Amino acid sequence: MSVLVYTESEEGKFKKIALEAVSYAKGIADSLSTSVTAITINGEESNELGNYGASKVLQVSNDKLQNFNAQGFADVIAQAAKQENAQVVIISSSANSKYLAPLLAVNLEAGFVPNVVDLPLSTSPFKVTSSVFSNKALAETEITTNIKLIGLAKNAYGLKENETSLTAEDFSPNLADEDFNTTVASVEKASDKVTIADAEVVVSGGRGLKGPENWGMIEELADVLGAATACSKPVSDLGWRPHSEHVGQTGKPVSSNLYIAIGISGAIQHLAGVNSSKVKVVINNDPEAPFFKAAEYGIVGDAFEVVPQLIEKLKEFKSNNA
Repeated sequence: MSVLVYTESEEGKFKKIALEAVSYAKGIADSLSTSVTAITINGEESNELGNYGASKVLQVSNDKLQNFNAQGFADVIAQAAKQENAQVVIISSSANSKYLAPLLAVNLEAGFVPNVVDLPLSTSPFKVTSSVFSNKALAETEITTNIKLIGLAKNAYGLKENETSLTAEDFSPNLADEDFNTTVASVEKASDKVTIADAEVVVSGGRGLKGPENWGMIEELADVLGAATACSKPVSDLGWRPHSEHVGQTGKPVSSNLYIAIGISGAIQHLAGVNSSKVKVVINNDPEAPFFKAAEYGIVGDAFEVVPQLIEKLKEFKSNNA
């Protein structure tokens, strides 16, 4: 018996959320006195997984799985879980995994809890804590099925190095034609240096920036911080920024360690989508903006004056601490 973890990759490289999932799986495996088996689909390098606690990796290489397909991926992971007699299966809470999870749960007859934020409260009975109601509350859930499926919330557990001797073996699942009734016609990728999904820091702008021509300071601040850029829904609706940067309840959820909102008033839908970020900073010239009530830190001031000064100070700090 082992703990199985699905490790997402893109263009052959593991995503940060995949390594976090392995770290989390190792924590559970230690409490169950067992080991971690990872499964990777068309990933090129698997040695990195051993740095975070995986002792075995099942490597799947199949041209049919070059693009994400929820049914096909669910079938592959389920076959791996059954081969390994895995009683606990870990996935991330990425956009892809949210499509994958219900299909995998049905296939394994597993109880599924998404947005889990910590190691189990107990393993007998098996109880976990998860974020619910748009990250406004925590729930304790007991999973009573033989197989437990857990969706780990982004940046909830962190990367924990735990070097383990790793063995790799090829895994060739049986793929049915019905797994591919849906095909990918095209894939459009955001051109950010850092993707919103993997970013630990996100710099986001709203209508307070007055127009797309002023976005240079958002990008400059993001570059200094090694952050991803994002925007509010009105900004993407106006065409100032691509929809791939729209964050919030109706866009991409953000669970970064630091979220900086510039010129964003803080509509309830936006706050619901970024509420799980650990530290939120707002810069707005309206002291009554709702975002101030949700943020850990706030600056009341003109973004066109505050942000350039912030960039200058950050550059100075980095230069002095290089």
